Amino acid sequence: MRFIHCADIHLDSPLRGLERYEGAPVDEMRDATRRAFANVVDLAIERAADCVLIAGDIFDGDWPDFNTGLYFAAQLRRLAAADIRVFLGYGNHDAVSKLTRSLPLPQNVFCFPANRPATQVLEDLGVAIHGQSFASEAVTSDLAAAYPAPRGGLLNIGVLHTALAGREGHQPYAPTTAQRLADKGYDYWALGHVHTREIVRESPWIVFPGNTQGRHARETGARGCMLVEAEAALGIRSVEFVATDVARWQQLVIDIAGLASAEELHAAVQNEVRSLQAAAEERLLAIRLTLTGRGPLHRLLAAARRRSRSLARAVRGLGWRSLGRPRLAREGAHPGDGAARPRAAGRP
Repeated sequence: MRFIHCADIHLDSPLRGLERYEGAPVDEMRDATRRAFANVVDLAIERAADCVLIAGDIFDGDWPDFNTGLYFAAQLRRLAAADIRVFLGYGNHDAVSKLTRSLPLPQNVFCFPANRPATQVLEDLGVAIHGQSFASEAVTSDLAAAYPAPRGGLLNIGVLHTALAGREGHQPYAPTTAQRLADKGYDYWALGHVHTREIVRESPWIVFPGNTQGRHARETGARGCMLVEAEAALGIRSVEFVATDVARWQQLVIDIAGLASAEELHAAVQNEVRSLQAAAEERLLAIRLTLTGRGPLHRLLAAARRRSRSLARAVRGLGWRSLGRPRLAREGAHPGDGAARPRAAGRP
């Protein structure tokens, strides 16, 4: 069998930080979370997945309007047309929204209840899928403790929205430990809530896929979902990360200590940006550029803010649009003494 594990879609969540900069591609970024989820659906159809598991935070709290829910339902109908089943658990952001509860879902979708764990057995695949949704935003009890024992002779999968024993930047909801999950005897734990991709362990598999689309400058690098292949008798055969993001955030740090001129700095920036472009392929790319260290250029950059705009021109030379005026970081705010921190973004 083959299934997709995704989480933290945050449909129609705004990509924060770009609107402050004149000329930023805000409109192009506005529907990034929708397009990223459409990429998950495309992947499921193209790879003939048997089912899609969604481990919470489909939405981002209350919807801007009902079109958010209608879009989600339309994507699920695409999966239904391809005979792909969906198993979803609602997370803390979903529990906030009253509209989520009123959203009609296609018949190919099973939503785990919030009052207790539930199990769905797929006899044709030899799989048992266990899960529970959040009843409220702040779930502080260990939901996994009440998950049932594994079904004998079947591949057992747990779907859970949790921070485990805690992850930086995330509320400690549904706290539990990797060892407690392992002791359940399941073959794979499909987790959600933590936006950074992490394979916690492989025996059994305990996996955070991360979010499907980075939403701000702290959520850097490729974002996507997990494509998993398994057999009931043999367990998990492979776990593959597949990028689904349509816009990518990156951090770029340049040490000016060994650079003697603005031209050398421009060349260094361009070389690094080209590498990031190649990795991002056709995606929109937003870069936060940090200059650090001391050298011949330090006094020039610290004394004349306007001259640091030349960095934005260097980026534009690659066909990018500048995100407004670069700014110098306060001393001690970033690595290096008095480092300059321009920001730029654009399309390769």
